[in-house]
Amino acid sequence: MEIASGIVVYVLLWWWIFLMSLPFGVSRHTDGSVGHDPGAPKKPLLLIKAMATTLIAAVFWVAIYWFIEADLISFREMSKKL
Repeated sequence: MEIASGIVVYVLLWWWIFLMSLPFGVSRHTDGSVGHDPGAPKKPLLLIKAMATTLIAAVFWVAIYWFIEADLISFREMSKKL
């Protein structure tokens, strides 16, 4: 895997995992203050979710890198058949 494609894979994994982690641990505001959305989270914990996402994406990236470099499935051979 080249550097540019590795970066692209990591960024895509990071955003995918981050967007999936957003709903976890969210509780809604129960007070009906004027001008506030009742569906807005009290504490979104974005920093914790971003750090956890970074670690999880790194683990997945290493697994994908190993899978590609081990040549278990040859993407080049598959593209030749198409």
